[in-house]
Amino acid sequence: MNTEHNCPPIVDRATWNDARGVLLQQEKALTRMKDAISAARRRMPMVEVRSDYIFDGPNGSVTLLDLFEGRPQLIVQHFMFAPDWEEGCDGCSMMAEHIGPLSHLHARRTSFVLTSRAPLDSLHAFRDRMGWQLPWYSAVGDDFNVDFGATVDGEERQAISVFLRRGDRVFHTWSTHARGEEPFMLVFDLLDLTPFGRQEVWENSPAGTPQEPTYSWMRLSDNYDDGERPCRCHEKPGSPGPPSVKPEVSG
Repeated sequence: MNTEHNCPPIVDRATWNDARGVLLQQEKALTRMKDAISAARRRMPMVEVRSDYIFDGPNGSVTLLDLFEGRPQLIVQHFMFAPDWEEGCDGCSMMAEHIGPLSHLHARRTSFVLTSRAPLDSLHAFRDRMGWQLPWYSAVGDDFNVDFGATVDGEERQAISVFLRRGDRVFHTWSTHARGEEPFMLVFDLLDLTPFGRQEVWENSPAGTPQEPTYSWMRLSDNYDDGERPCRCHEKPGSPGPPSVKPEVSG
């Protein structure tokens, strides 16, 4: 790629330091804002939900309460994988690959699981292909996905839900959808540090910066050599197509 016209202006170190100082104050303000939002999230009210949603797991049927594994908190990634799909969503896969060892979450009294509507055999075969170790359960029926906005009018939606347990009672404390999942996908934050950014058409970038349709570059991590293939989750029946403008902010 010829990047001659895509570079920032060239300046001396003193000028760069001044510009960096201005941006640093904005970054610090963003960090403080994030802390304030997190504090507000911790004070959100919660709603009691069924504890007996049923899932298929490696040891048979389990309930939503069982997914806590005795811990008081549970994060669920509603992974887009419909019953008739041959493989999981590219974007959901990217998020799963950013989770890392669950021991860090467990140390803070928090469990984490993936749930999808596809049969358990399909989920675990795909997990083995991708080399993941994350616990993954098949939701039996549509109620769980529908109730938490992960299946809407028969279409798969990416989502995260957080639950709190008090004895045998389960409470829903928080959910997010669409771009609300971006904080869990480090690749976006890393790309946002670079002069080219995410290189998607919605971004406010200098003229000449390489840009492509939103999400069109995303692949399963073992499929980036297939350069002509678009994000597969948007090819599947019942899935939204890749947007050509700024992706919707949802929470």
